[in-house]
Amino acid sequence: MLTELAPPVSRADDTRFAQCRADFPILDQRVHGHPLVYFDNAATSQKPRAVLDALDRYYRRDNANVHRGIHELSNRATAGYEGARARVARFLNARRPEEIVWTRGTTEAINLVAQTWGVVHLRRGDRILLTEMEHHSNLVPWQLVAQRTGAELRFLPVTGDEGLLDLSRLEAELVPGVKLFAFTHISNTLGTVNPVAELCQRARAVGAVSLVDAAQSAGHLPLDVQALGCDFLVFSGHKICGPTGIGALYGRQALLEALPPWQGGAT
Repeated sequence: MLTELAPPVSRADDTRFAQCRADFPILDQRVHGHPLVYFDNAATSQKPRAVLDALDRYYRRDNANVHRGIHELSNRATAGYEGARARVARFLNARRPEEIVWTRGTTEAINLVAQTWGVVHLRRGDRILLTEMEHHSNLVPWQLVAQRTGAELRFLPVTGDEGLLDLSRLEAELVPGVKLFAFTHISNTLGTVNPVAELCQRARAVGAVSLVDAAQSAGHLPLDVQALGCDFLVFSGHKICGPTGIGALYGRQALLEALPPWQGGAT
């Protein structure tokens, strides 16, 4: 069987590749005698020089408590903190910065929704719909909430070897008894890109709240929460070239205002 060969790499391509590598200082090393090549971005991404410089600059010049002082360093730190919130809101096309809640990553963001919205709104006999391709971060919190509230966990299956959601089962599973439909945008193991806007629309049609795990998509696709129509969306910083230990939860303002105080975050 003949296969079409890829076009040869041009000198311009080589130059752009070298420039890209140079932006990531960690790649300036050899492993087992070869220049380091890193492919594990689904787990965590490396950090470009701009991010490393920003972290260094903050700790050298502006380090102070946020919202807890009136001196110049605290003012700078607070301005940076809230400026980043506004920037994430623009990144997601949220309606306002107040719809962005800082977390320590995707896992904490999902736990926040599960242990606040979920505990308040889920009752015995309610259904939580997930998919069979979920990361454990979007599974275990709902298992715990189901045990606590008596809600029932249901799963939208994956089709055989194709690794796609079996949308033919959606009508049977996404029924009015479903209070929450939580699903990944892009699977971290299968690479499947799910039809998020359609799933959110179908969820809203039966009165279910939707939560999108965007941990894998935030660094690869444009995200527009208004176009997607989701109620909650979560992602981590460390998978999109940001520092480890940060993340964000987007929530429609009406839902966030109804949440009880979260006791799991850092002070």
